[in-house]
Amino acid sequence: MALNNSQYESIMKGYERTSRANRLLSESRREKVCNTIPGFRELAASVSTYSAASARSMLEGDDNALPRLRRQLAEIAASQKQLLEQYGFPSDYLEPIYCCPDCQDTGYISAANGLKEKCHCFRQQEISILYAQSNIQETIRTENFSTLSYEYYQDEDLRRFEDAVKLCRDFILNFPEDYRNFFFYGTVGTGKSFLSGCIAKELLEKGHSVIYFSASGLFDLLARHSFDFKSKESLPGLYEDLYNCDLLIIDDLGTEITNTFVNSQLFSCMNERHLRRKSVLISTNLSLAEIRDRYSDRIFSRITSNYSLCKLTGTDIRILKKRKLNYRPPEFTAEK
Repeated sequence: MALNNSQYESIMKGYERTSRANRLLSESRREKVCNTIPGFRELAASVSTYSAASARSMLEGDDNALPRLRRQLAEIAASQKQLLEQYGFPSDYLEPIYCCPDCQDTGYISAANGLKEKCHCFRQQEISILYAQSNIQETIRTENFSTLSYEYYQDEDLRRFEDAVKLCRDFILNFPEDYRNFFFYGTVGTGKSFLSGCIAKELLEKGHSVIYFSASGLFDLLARHSFDFKSKESLPGLYEDLYNCDLLIIDDLGTEITNTFVNSQLFSCMNERHLRRKSVLISTNLSLAEIRDRYSDRIFSRITSNYSLCKLTGTDIRILKKRKLNYRPPEFTAEK
């Protein structure tokens, strides 16, 4: 599913705004430094003076002009750094400012073949636009590690949740070098989708591409693009995104209408991503026995052999939170 022209232009205008804002910030910082540190403006201007003189010398055949210029520029940079620190500025205060150092806020980086390709930050914006219907951006504002709580778990349920949290943190820490897949299963409302959101937020903030779908939403989308003539031409792009994003999250597996098409699509997605060593995170309220009975043997085998199985149990946290919110302590009447 490629971006249309207006979507592409919107992203590129965003880069332009970012670059302009950072350029103004850099200019403001430089002016502040020049007004604060005596002689700093003249020291900075000497770069142009030495560069011009070196250019003239090189044109006149001076072979030592370039090495001499490099020494002079290095001495100026060292003096600037020393002055910045002396007057209480960070040593990198005047370094170029980029929101994405990899592409320097252009949206594109140089590939190994010498051609330009979309930066990871561009790809994530592209994915955010194309899959806005997934609502993951809204979900992770409230469902992330900063709101993590163990208060609704006890005994074995608590141990299982603590183990799952540790697995999630390790997964994030070692992503993507340590290729792993997760299968969260168990009773309703025990934190499976919550942990998926925690992982998604952390990886998104690290610049990785994450696609999130409810199972019903994913297979409905694939069906529309497979059987609707008008949408069929976009199907290769959809598969490319599903197969190549850094992490694919399929939430609430089992809520979709399971049929031959769903079984085929699910296995193809899992298989292709495994071949490309791209991680998948699946959550479901179904038990392993129900997964075995509902889906193909190939899917069940792939899950049990290539996925870390995390079983979460306990009382539905949504119900516990609602009870807590509505709880009113009995009135206390003091004896006279």
